[in-house]
Amino acid sequence: MTESISPSQRCGYVAIVGRPNVGKSTLMNWLIGFKVSATANKPQTTRHSIRGILTEDDYQMIFVDTPGIHRTSKSLLNKTINLEAVAALEGVDAVVMIVEALKWQDEDDLVLQRLGHVTCPVFLVANKVDRVDRKERLLTWLPEVLKKYPFKEIFPLSATKGTNTQQLKAALAKVMPQQDWVYAEDDVTDQSTRFICGELIREQLMTYLHQEMPYSTAIEIETFEEKPKLTEINAVIWVSRENQKGIVIGNRGDTLKRIGSSARIALEAFLERKVMLKLWVRVEENWENSPRHLQSLGIST
Repeated sequence: MTESISPSQRCGYVAIVGRPNVGKSTLMNWLIGFKVSATANKPQTTRHSIRGILTEDDYQMIFVDTPGIHRTSKSLLNKTINLEAVAALEGVDAVVMIVEALKWQDEDDLVLQRLGHVTCPVFLVANKVDRVDRKERLLTWLPEVLKKYPFKEIFPLSATKGTNTQQLKAALAKVMPQQDWVYAEDDVTDQSTRFICGELIREQLMTYLHQEMPYSTAIEIETFEEKPKLTEINAVIWVSRENQKGIVIGNRGDTLKRIGSSARIALEAFLERKVMLKLWVRVEENWENSPRHLQSLGIST
């Protein structure tokens, strides 16, 4: 733990919650100014509660980017994701609930149900306002949303463009408790380099496969070796059925090559050095219901 810098030093935890695909990871990455969580225009991009650390002026905020809360919980993987999202609400100093502007859905009500026991301030973010053509529609929609829960404050916001993110940070900083910082001033996450590399690879997998993306996939970093001139990374893409393996590999391996090429570029930007990336696709039937396999991938059950 670092030493206190000033008598007014503040530090606290902020959980970012919402249904899948509303922009939780994008918002956290923007707030801390660093990409620590995978983002893609697909539900369930985030499978872990990932911490991003923002240290500015006299405050430090530890953001917990949670998996999207959803009703579909058939597999052990999905049940674990839901439990992890709810568990992330314990012991935080503030909650940011994200919804899509003008698009309140049943799963947003489900998130509100999970907030029933929360005693800390809850801020509402109406995200993706940059996609709203007629901004005056927000003037009638927002008052209706505010009737659903005693939110401390509401922020119409664009996580991709940063609209109103500074105002959100300032409001959150005010409710952080006065205490020493938990992390060093230059820390941006508590996740390992290997974990973030796996997330960057998985992001490209989702980006390239679009609707064909088999959700029962996972990335496992088998080897991570730093050499004088480059970093060698060997990773496995796990799928649960043989036909999914064909989807990931593509015709003559073209899809896997494109995923690997884009992932290598993302990894080099993150690691700030050359990367040699090798990808394999392996099949283990029903891995998403195997506690052993989930734990080996860092998904606690």
